[in-house]
Amino acid sequence: MILEGHVLAVFNSLHRVIKAEKLLKSSKLPDLTLIPAPRSIQTDCGLALRFAKNDLETLLTLLQNENLLPAFVSQYREGDFIIVWRAEERG
Repeated sequence: MILEGHVLAVFNSLHRVIKAEKLLKSSKLPDLTLIPAPRSIQTDCGLALRFAKNDLETLLTLLQNENLLPAFVSQYREGDFIIVWRAEERG
């Protein structure tokens, strides 16, 4: 279930999302859940990681260190998914 304010990391491959979930759970990132990606943001993978917005920087740092960055990160706001980070925007 997606609620107002939830944040999703969306990946382009099943292998990457499963590997990312394992890494993040071993890092004890709280409130991390593997969920089916909503149709409106679905990519080839079909899964997403839901997490707390205040964990975004930690999540991206951990994933970047392992070369596992998601395709993009979206937040659910007022009934719509808004992209808050995209892989091409890395600086």
